[in-house]
Amino acid sequence: MIEIRRSEERGHNQLSWLDTRFTFSFDQYHDPKHMQFRSLRVLNEDVIAPAGGFPLHPHRDMEILTWILEGALEHRDSTGGRGVIRPGELQHMTAGRGVRHSEFNASPTQPVHLLQVWILPERKGLDPSYEQIAFLEEELRGKFHLVAGPQAPITIRQDARLHIARLDPNTQARHALASGRHAWVQIARGAVLLNDSPLRAGDGAAVSNEAELRVVAQEPSEILLFDLA
Repeated sequence: MIEIRRSEERGHNQLSWLDTRFTFSFDQYHDPKHMQFRSLRVLNEDVIAPAGGFPLHPHRDMEILTWILEGALEHRDSTGGRGVIRPGELQHMTAGRGVRHSEFNASPTQPVHLLQVWILPERKGLDPSYEQIAFLEEELRGKFHLVAGPQAPITIRQDARLHIARLDPNTQARHALASGRHAWVQIARGAVLLNDSPLRAGDGAAVSNEAELRVVAQEPSEILLFDLA
């Protein structure tokens, strides 16, 4: 079963420096029909204006992933973690028992376009931590590459795995879904067929009771696939 969440159905908020689309309820956007999917609690698509950003603010008991589509984002947090994230780099922060961080567009002239993901942790009160890894283009090209999970390059403290694929037109990637597992597929850019269902940039799909996911690109595309308990 595949349930599609179209891009235009998402929540939306626009400030002078920030344009955000919300797949699930977040902050002032509340939709009781779209609170979360399994342990996937937040999936926001942000465009931050040059020199704009989020000042120091707190988080706790959440696994936070940031994936950059365009531009560069500067991160600093109260654990001493810091870095500038660029396309092809994945950032992970375990907020755990409490952390404060800031995120700012690292460019004074170019916007930054990103996806930010929150996943509920396996338990509360974890030690806060920060990590950032760059993935090679050949690792992501033409297949779903495991980038985050319990035993992946990025360690998520939850039974959840993130795979990312970049596909050329008329190429495909497959992912086997084990019995009892679920998936969320998010189209970061491009247009694809997901098991023959058409999806475009910004669209997402909740998947259950499917043995395999087959994604065929109709144009240059980038896809995030969350394999969830």
